[in-house]
Amino acid sequence: MLEHATKIRVRYGETDQMGYMYYGNYAEFFEVGRVEMLRSLGLTYSGMEASGIMMPVLELHSKYLKPALYDEEITVKVFMAKMPGVKIHFKYDLYNEKQELIHVAETLLVFINMKTNRPCLPPQDFIDKLKPFFE
Repeated sequence: MLEHATKIRVRYGETDQMGYMYYGNYAEFFEVGRVEMLRSLGLTYSGMEASGIMMPVLELHSKYLKPALYDEEITVKVFMAKMPGVKIHFKYDLYNEKQELIHVAETLLVFINMKTNRPCLPPQDFIDKLKPFFE
């Protein structure tokens, strides 16, 4: 299993009148967590796209337990429980500054060959960097 944590502060423009983070902004926090997890392995979205592969989101499931509040530093924990194939699955746990679990989510992404616009396997360098976490 691969696990990574990233901290993100809730900005004023991401909140509603109650000071709660607007529900649509959670997906951006998931993306930051995902991107930083891959970056920690030396992998980048821009590098994948330069090699002709993109990773659109197929599914997003979210459960709001407590609100993320303005100016709170949120810890986004990202988990990858199994080696990806054509699809890659991420789970997320978000914690507030009191270390309370405030949100759980999952996303399913697919690797797409940008020339054919068809699903494909991830690049070999991607697989090579993930293998040690799943052996």
